[in-house]
Amino acid sequence: MNGTAGGWQAAGLLCLGYYVVIAVYAGPDADFGWFWIALGAAFLLVFGRDRLAVSHPGLFPIVLHRIYVSLLCAGLLALAAFCLPVLSGMHLPDPEGADYIIVLGAQVKGVEPSRALKRRLDKAVEVSEKNPDAKLILSGGKGSGEEITEALCMARYLRQKGIPDSRLILEDRSTTTRENLLFSDRMTGCASGRCGIVTNDFHVARALRIARKLGYADAGGIDAPGDAWMELHYVVRESAALIVEEFRHDKT
Repeated sequence: MNGTAGGWQAAGLLCLGYYVVIAVYAGPDADFGWFWIALGAAFLLVFGRDRLAVSHPGLFPIVLHRIYVSLLCAGLLALAAFCLPVLSGMHLPDPEGADYIIVLGAQVKGVEPSRALKRRLDKAVEVSEKNPDAKLILSGGKGSGEEITEALCMARYLRQKGIPDSRLILEDRSTTTRENLLFSDRMTGCASGRCGIVTNDFHVARALRIARKLGYADAGGIDAPGDAWMELHYVVRESAALIVEEFRHDKT
């Protein structure tokens, strides 16, 4: 086995191994988990062709092989390019003087916040102390497997942390990031003010891009920490989502 073939094999096995980590940690149906299976298979296909080329020369034309590898590498380079804005949205300074702090919803497990949502809420508590006059818009409807809306779950959690009801605004219809921001503005007119958008670090770049498209005049990202085991997965997933967002032209 030559070094190049061994590299393709190692890359493929690493991708499949990482999917196993994701499946154990977040469940086999984790969002975008299929990507690692597909990428691992794509790498192993190159490895398999290299092995067969030794024993069965001519079975796979070299021209087709080179086209396949070129397309695979081009796709990975495009994805890597969109990783840069995702990474740039991490570890931002917390805004001060905000009129509104929009907390984007995340999965609720029954009636309890998921790990990701707890991190967003803890960050919201921290930032609310630096922005005592800001209203907190809790944005999230009721998704599959959720017994209550994400907005209500967030409100209960923040009340326990000492945030008074007078500072909380519940937007409980949205099911996507775009709807979070669109419906929050329709309720409050927050897009014309100074807003901080709380979400997990890997999600900040896309949330801000959507906010700009929706006409938010002065929006800043507030990044809650991600999860060490899942961070790579989420960065790649958000990079792919940014590519899709780049080709969206609608504002609503």
